[in-house]
Amino acid sequence: MSPTIAGSVAVSIVPSSTDAVPAVQSAAQRAYAHVKERLLDGRFPGGTLLSENALARELGISRTPLRQAFGQLEAEGLVELYPRRGALVVPISASEADDVHEARELIECHCARRAAETGGEELTAQLEEAIAAQERALSSAGAGFAQADRRFHRAIIAAAGNVLLARSYDALADRHQRIAATTVARDPSRIERFIVEHRAITEALANGEGEKAAELLRTHLGGARALARRRA
Repeated sequence: MSPTIAGSVAVSIVPSSTDAVPAVQSAAQRAYAHVKERLLDGRFPGGTLLSENALARELGISRTPLRQAFGQLEAEGLVELYPRRGALVVPISASEADDVHEARELIECHCARRAAETGGEELTAQLEEAIAAQERALSSAGAGFAQADRRFHRAIIAAAGNVLLARSYDALADRHQRIAATTVARDPSRIERFIVEHRAITEALANGEGEKAAELLRTHLGGARALARRRA
């Protein structure tokens, strides 16, 4: 795969701190947040070579904190470092997408059954708020959908009240968001179908129909999995 280059030049903003060590730490954190956000929402797709020099200029920082940020992202499996050049965004493989969807199905369907009993009006409100954000993404070619989709599914997990399952799910969340962003970026029209499915899941949970909600979730996740495989 031939990498594309990301990281256009923007106006530099020089950090104002006079304390060298905290300034480097702050710059590294800012660089990490900047790059990771774009990795997760699809603006830096798999196969993109992130230019160390260009991103440093864009953020108004030196290359040292950017390298620290790249090192942390490499440890998370999101990029692969290329010395003196930058970092290559690791593409999502078909096997990784399959593993994520399988784990999500096991966790989410169980949590949906529990959430139907414990979620109540608070869960319904959270899910409807997430769906509203997803609907707003329709007018912006999918921008912001992946984050709203993540909030929707995470609300169901939280409502189940199992801390250990929530932690396991959170370990998948970044990969889940990347897959969703990639899928939507390639086919924004898919958002409308996702929203319809989310509304049906919300209705079942609001009515206390745990088994129905779990089955709707299984179908929903299965459809997303099939689409991700076709477009991998």
